[in-house]
Amino acid sequence: MLDIKFTPTTNKKPKPDQHNLGFGNYYTDHMLIIDHTEGIGWHDARIVPYQPIQLDPAAMVLHYAMESFEGMKAYRTPEGKVQLFRPDCNAERMWNTNARMCLPQLPVEDFVQAVKALVKVEEDWVPSLPGTSLYIRPFIFADEPHLGVRTSKTHQFMIICSPVGAYYSTGINPVKIFVEDEYTRACPGGTGFTKCGGNYAASLISQVKGHELGYEQSLWLDGVEHKYVEEVGSMNCFFKIDGTIYTAPCVGTVLPGVTRRSCIALLEKWGYTVSEERLPIVDIVKASKEGKLEEVFGTGTAAVISPVGELRYEDDVCKINDGKIGDVTQRLYDTLTGIQWGTKPDDMGWTVPVE
Repeated sequence: MLDIKFTPTTNKKPKPDQHNLGFGNYYTDHMLIIDHTEGIGWHDARIVPYQPIQLDPAAMVLHYAMESFEGMKAYRTPEGKVQLFRPDCNAERMWNTNARMCLPQLPVEDFVQAVKALVKVEEDWVPSLPGTSLYIRPFIFADEPHLGVRTSKTHQFMIICSPVGAYYSTGINPVKIFVEDEYTRACPGGTGFTKCGGNYAASLISQVKGHELGYEQSLWLDGVEHKYVEEVGSMNCFFKIDGTIYTAPCVGTVLPGVTRRSCIALLEKWGYTVSEERLPIVDIVKASKEGKLEEVFGTGTAAVISPVGELRYEDDVCKINDGKIGDVTQRLYDTLTGIQWGTKPDDMGWTVPVE
């Protein structure tokens, strides 16, 4: 169990307007830091006033991208209590990411304790308006000053928090996506399944390309054959075709999303067949032409559920459910957000109170 020291700020920030939070624009009064040193392990856990990070210009994270991060939220229930959603899943995913990235692994129980401790200190920052939450960003980076390519001897684990509204300004309205057939996001044996910054940096070129074509997001194909669908931007993706729901398998090139696994659990509970077999993009286009492509949606912590109203692959443009949110997509959104914000009973045992 961590011994977390607390140094309260002497200069509290004014709270932002809950009606105009946006996403990732404001940061709370405090941050959590835990140091890691080779031969010692994790030490000096502390919550301190939010402040800039001091790094040596030769810090290895700046030169070799030695870092990883997580994304999760704290929610305020109608009764005014604060709760987390499956924090152990984020802790496990960071553990697996760090194993691949040669970063020190923080035990699951310590990760969850650290998150709870900071959220408890920042409890007043958890907004209460419908659709708002406190976004939590745990991250770890190598801070040893060294310009040789090797693992780092020192690291820092940090958590910062940001009160947020909807990730997309369009809210739950269907988005338009295009299929990326030029660039590659991930290949077998690489870091596609990890939550590391390099994956996201490499994906930006497709996002820019998509925006220039009038699309909000890109759907990535596999990196070997450019044939099978994988992720949409920073989200996992689901396709409802002729009653069956498909999503890409987590075989090393797809992020094992917490929202993804929660959706699969709910869908199977409701009696739907969920296939995690590889799905060719041409089969999706074919299903659309035959009128069998019923719903498409992305899933992720930031947006929860993001319905897709249009899909473009090469010269084919697939219109999905007349550009409207589908019944299954809506049910998933209502159920997940209901559990997260405490407006629906949590019969899955997913929420964790911050006390």
